[in-house]
Amino acid sequence: MKINIYYGGRGLLDDPTLYVLHKMEDVLKELRVTVECYNIYEHKNEISTLPHTFKDADGIILATTVEWLGIGGYMQQFLDACWLYGDKELISSLYMQPIVMSTTYGEREAVVTLENAWEILGGKPCSGLCGYVEDLVTFEMNKEYTLIIEKKAEDLYRSISQKMKILPGSNQAIKQTVLRTQSMDLTPQESEQLSKYVSDDSYVKKQKEDIEELASMFKDILGKSNESDDTMYIKEFESHFIPEEGFHASYLFMIEGKKQPLFLDVREDEMNCYYGREENIDVYAKLSPEVMDSIVNGRMTFQRAFMTGVMTAKGNFKTLRMLDTIFEFA
Repeated sequence: MKINIYYGGRGLLDDPTLYVLHKMEDVLKELRVTVECYNIYEHKNEISTLPHTFKDADGIILATTVEWLGIGGYMQQFLDACWLYGDKELISSLYMQPIVMSTTYGEREAVVTLENAWEILGGKPCSGLCGYVEDLVTFEMNKEYTLIIEKKAEDLYRSISQKMKILPGSNQAIKQTVLRTQSMDLTPQESEQLSKYVSDDSYVKKQKEDIEELASMFKDILGKSNESDDTMYIKEFESHFIPEEGFHASYLFMIEGKKQPLFLDVREDEMNCYYGREENIDVYAKLSPEVMDSIVNGRMTFQRAFMTGVMTAKGNFKTLRMLDTIFEFA
């Protein structure tokens, strides 16, 4: 039998959780159990790969210390890695015993958090151990406390060796109906490889640089596209404009797919053309880019487009007919 211990505290010399773990480890070794300890803070740059150490374990101990609030950052990151990269089928066969000692309030809530997390992951939680320690020396000298700790180690050994059944919990029902993992359908091998990539700082840095480069490239492309949209048809109208003495008119073309309408303002020998919304327009016209392309390329006139229905318009129709006079695209 093999049991892995995952310690999520900071490794302080006066951490009561470390004392409890040493006592439990002694008992388990007397029972001929192979015990392997993982101090998560020593693996903080590769936490995402730690769930793959479950492979040859029959059970695990999740241990942490409440120093001010909750289970602490290292243990939370480890549980996140189990959810994202752990082999759920393997986890479903693992017994887990939570061990939480505190130097402040909240050890019972932390135990419940670990039990709930393991149930949602699909594993089998065992009865845990928690306690408040005000003075470590007094705690270590208390023989009754030592007996309680040793009894918990024996309970874990018994649960694993006898393959004790666990009653179903509502957390599993919640997982099936509400919680969802990422939409990636990965094999355990692919998940393990992904966790290695995530833990590789140089790989992650390179990926971020590649993403930034792609984002910059697409931004440039999008910028050029928007710039092209902002100038489309303007040069054609400017180069084919024929001034008409005494003629004043304004036109607004609603071109499908364009964010802004194309505005034309004619004042005898002056013509302004740009994309934007204006008021007090003489003629409103609506057409597709294909129809506008045909007009500026000389294949169709504004009058023909209106008469055949491919362009709709409202306003002064005499002014509408003047478009083919002041702009000769043929």
